[in-house]
Amino acid sequence: MIEIRTHGRGGQGAVIASEILADAFFREKKFVQAFPAFGVERRGAPVVSFTRVSDGEIRERCEIYEPDHLVVLDPVLIETVNITVGLKRGGWIVINTNRDMCGSGLCDAYRVATVDANSIALKYGLGSRSAPIVNTAIVGAFAGATKLVGIKAVLEAIAEFVPVRKENNMKAAEEAYKSLIVVPKR
Repeated sequence: MIEIRTHGRGGQGAVIASEILADAFFREKKFVQAFPAFGVERRGAPVVSFTRVSDGEIRERCEIYEPDHLVVLDPVLIETVNITVGLKRGGWIVINTNRDMCGSGLCDAYRVATVDANSIALKYGLGSRSAPIVNTAIVGAFAGATKLVGIKAVLEAIAEFVPVRKENNMKAAEEAYKSLIVVPKR
């Protein structure tokens, strides 16, 4: 089983990102789960969502405490929340950032890929300058970094799942898939 934890802020699309990712894996004949963990948080508050993927039936019905991979929609969370807690050694961390992550210490134990999903989202009119919607771009980057799910399945999931600006969301995912940067291991 593959377990993925997604960290974001309310309004960025972390929950929808998990659902799109699950739908993409489902299109590749996998068993999936996607669900959020939040209470009364408001827009801008930290949010966590989860995705499970398996070749067989998934019986677990709890949060993911030891993920194989992480998706981070807001890079500030790296400094304010212990996002790597429980992350398995060698797992991927796909981060929405335009910063160089070599000095962050993350590259010592994990595989890191970055993508400037904010710029990509703004380029395609997804959200506003103060609140870009980066979920589809980050899912495309996850597919590109990990190679666990194909970009074709991601694009099909976006076309089916996203209610507005389907084409722009698909273009954002595809651009992120192609433009991610894999940070060299230290």
